[in-house]
Amino acid sequence: MNENNKIMIHLIDDEPIIHDVLGQLLQSEGYQVEVSTSGEEALSKLPHQKFDLTLLDLLMPGMDGLEVLREIKRLEPEAVVIIITAYASVESALTAMKMGAYDYIQKPFKNDELLMTISRALEHRRLQLENIRLQDELKRKFSFDNIIGKSQPMQNVFELIKAAAPTRSTLLVQGESGTGKELVARAIHSNSDRANHPFVVVNSGSLPPDLLESHLFGHVKGAFTGAVADKKGLFEAADKGTIFFDEISSISLETQVKLLRVMQDREFMRLGGTKTIKVDVRIIAATNTDLEELIEQKAFRKDLYYRLNVIKIELPPLRARKEDIPLLVRHFIDLYNKENKKEIEGVSEEVMEILMDYDWPGNVRELENVLERAVVLSRSKIITREALPAFLTESRPRAYLEIGEDNLNLKQKTLDFQKRLILTALKKSSGVQKQAAAMLGLKPTTLNEMIKRLKIDVDSI
Repeated sequence: MNENNKIMIHLIDDEPIIHDVLGQLLQSEGYQVEVSTSGEEALSKLPHQKFDLTLLDLLMPGMDGLEVLREIKRLEPEAVVIIITAYASVESALTAMKMGAYDYIQKPFKNDELLMTISRALEHRRLQLENIRLQDELKRKFSFDNIIGKSQPMQNVFELIKAAAPTRSTLLVQGESGTGKELVARAIHSNSDRANHPFVVVNSGSLPPDLLESHLFGHVKGAFTGAVADKKGLFEAADKGTIFFDEISSISLETQVKLLRVMQDREFMRLGGTKTIKVDVRIIAATNTDLEELIEQKAFRKDLYYRLNVIKIELPPLRARKEDIPLLVRHFIDLYNKENKKEIEGVSEEVMEILMDYDWPGNVRELENVLERAVVLSRSKIITREALPAFLTESRPRAYLEIGEDNLNLKQKTLDFQKRLILTALKKSSGVQKQAAAMLGLKPTTLNEMIKRLKIDVDSI
């Protein structure tokens, strides 16, 4: 956009009547218009001016529209161009689409049809710019081994990972389900000197105590019914690497004693065996419960807790770092585009508002599932609310206004609410007042009067 934050449209056409008609129409809708009467004149402006959208006539003397389009896309591959064409040159317009034009519109055109096409093209442009910004952020300091976040809590997590990874210290990763505890453990392992050795995951809560001990320490032949041969345990498998205990709070007190002994002595015996086995294993444990509360309830050993809690990394829930949601959305769209051979460009502003408004009790994992579904089901390149699950889109209470007990002035609150509704409609319509009025069920003249009365700065939209 230009310095005044108005949308700048470049109109390239050799017909003065088109300049007058389109210029007045676009300016009445709040757009700023730059007119070029030839391809040569248009291209001379490109190195010095940036345009949000270009309206390009195909049939012009000198350089024709296809030549101009080719040069525009060479200078700015992301440029959004709408072709204006007569009926007889529709075939050329289709050629222009293959060359990268966003869309075409035939002469004579209806004003509403043109404005709607421009609105869609500007939404496409907005997504382009947003994607470029998010991709740039992901390439910089906001991604660490598939852990995404630019919020301060996540930056603190990244710093802890970097500091702890090269050491031998035991770590405790604490956070709600779905916050990415295993991702953090894998990042620590992959950035340590153990990276070329095994990373072994122990699903602590999925096995009964006896079977868990057999999995951890192995057993000898005849140790119990069904033990028909010697078997190595997970500690032996993880030698010189890392063993990750997922949900360590679910381990029985008896197994906790044996785990503590391994941590202290770095040795153990297989079930039913007499031979001591030494291992060099780094332990990372994760939990979604408060271990100190379990200690008070006599359900977790205090000495084991102190052994595990050498370095604690606390992962914030997604609801506490909502500024990371746009980055995560871009990351998961890219991921599931590749998996499903799709070309989704992004989400609509409405969808982003829905995603930002939801509290995400299932955290990042829940957001990932929603976006995988949306990428698969979306029928267009922009994910709209139709691709979201019902629990996100069905009507639910929302606090539109923050009302303090000391400020219940009905008239002022009503005016504030009207202003917010109008601003939302203007944002959704990219500043086009006619479309915003239609969304609000108002006449354009009525909306314009309200904008003036409420002193709404349309240039800031």
